[in-house]
Amino acid sequence: MPAENQLSTNIDEHVPTAARMYDHYLGGKDNYAADRAACEELDKVVPSTRRLALNNRRFLQRAVRTLAQDYGIRQFLDHGSGLPTQDNVHQVAQRIDPDTHVVYVDNDPMVLVHGRALLQQDERTAVIHADMRQTDEIFAHEDTRRLIDLSQPVAVLFNSVFHCIPDSGTDGPLAVVRRVRERLVPGSILLMCQLVSEEAEVREFVTDFMDKATQGHWGRVREEKDVAEWFEGLDVLEPGLVEVSTWRPDTEVAPRQLTHEWVEFGGIGVVR
Repeated sequence: MPAENQLSTNIDEHVPTAARMYDHYLGGKDNYAADRAACEELDKVVPSTRRLALNNRRFLQRAVRTLAQDYGIRQFLDHGSGLPTQDNVHQVAQRIDPDTHVVYVDNDPMVLVHGRALLQQDERTAVIHADMRQTDEIFAHEDTRRLIDLSQPVAVLFNSVFHCIPDSGTDGPLAVVRRVRERLVPGSILLMCQLVSEEAEVREFVTDFMDKATQGHWGRVREEKDVAEWFEGLDVLEPGLVEVSTWRPDTEVAPRQLTHEWVEFGGIGVVR
């Protein structure tokens, strides 16, 4: 990984991060004035962002519950997990089976501090401080080796995170997906979604705004066809690749993403 992307353990409250902005949109308290100000500016152009964040969180919870309950998944590796909120992956999955193992990965030092405090007494769950592109380091980490048995199916989650990394032949989303897939046995799961827009003006504004606001810790808003490329060679679960509020909704009156300037788009694929 390039030197400029090496991890820092310092928390800079003056530079917004995607994790803390997401926390603010979800109604959390683990964010700073800079994060809230960035959200306010973003809302001027893409006012549906709070609803988008809430719908994405609900999608993650539905997906984890489905994978644990209907597909028997008992191991989850969650990349770019963000700050702890209500109904985290381990809480949803462990309601189905208390022995489910979960490893969270995030490069935000604030996530590490809060996550480890939350999970101090949980031997089945761990938080790793790493960049999601550091596949070798993540899979070799002592907590991953302790909790994840790679001879058995595992669900690897990239939920609303790939827009945080730029395109690259070695470290872009597609390269990361391919590296991860090489380590997974058939029956394993890849959950992947990210922010997309079919409007070039929206893609350019948000990409430029977030890149400057986070001081380079951003990739780009992509198109649906970019996301579809990540799923090539996987068996995509029904209903396919969709705007995530429509992925197996709990009820007919479940919240929907009603505005379309940008959406969270993706789905779940099974390794053959």
